[in-house]
Amino acid sequence: MTYGTRAVLALLILLLGRWLVRWLSRLMERSMVKRGMDITIGRFLGNLAYGAGLALVIIAALGQLGVQTASFVAIIGAAGLAVGLALQGSLSNFAAGVLMITLRPCKVGDFIEAAGVAGAVHEISLFTTMIKTGDNKTVIIPNSDLINGNIVNYTYEKTRRIDLVIGVSYQADTGTVKAVLREAIDADPRILKDPEPVIALRELGASSVNYIVRPWVNTEDYWVVHDELLESIKRRLDEQRIGIPYPQMDVHFHSVANKP
Repeated sequence: MTYGTRAVLALLILLLGRWLVRWLSRLMERSMVKRGMDITIGRFLGNLAYGAGLALVIIAALGQLGVQTASFVAIIGAAGLAVGLALQGSLSNFAAGVLMITLRPCKVGDFIEAAGVAGAVHEISLFTTMIKTGDNKTVIIPNSDLINGNIVNYTYEKTRRIDLVIGVSYQADTGTVKAVLREAIDADPRILKDPEPVIALRELGASSVNYIVRPWVNTEDYWVVHDELLESIKRRLDEQRIGIPYPQMDVHFHSVANKP
């Protein structure tokens, strides 16, 4: 009778404890998602809490049956330590994934340069981040490599500045060149008026006079406006018969390959 009573109580502890742990884990998950936490990390933490709570319930049920749980807990702790040591790299990637999701240095759709790769973020998981390059390659990077290095996010801000350097011959009139560059900027409605575009003589080179052209555009228009503006400047300089010894262009972030 005594053992039967203990068995019934252990079963009740197991059933009620399992129900309570599941309810609390789901409540925690919904609460985190409601507060703006990413659903991926919210669901993972909810499952983690459920597993830990269920382990405690099982230990309590075994204790009710008279099983010595001290050694059982020690075995679980030793096993957890062994697993942790074996999965050091994965755990560091997991911690980095949590930071990526919570701190949000980038999000899905952003164009970034990180860990020697430039491309659009396709997916951020708890262990890896998937990036698609401009030539449609898929690169999977461990989160620890991303979080421990520099992340250049080209689409984080709503506006970007186009940086061009235009070289013309020494025989070209400075006022005429600046007027042509201004006309090319004013002719494109996608170029923002605020901040005001900058046109200035930057350098007297060995064989050319170099002017900087720095207009601001919306981020999504950056590359289209950049290419069309450069073509427009070349065409207008040709129409004015202003000699260009050779085309020079210093594009901001020009060292990054495979940009869209």
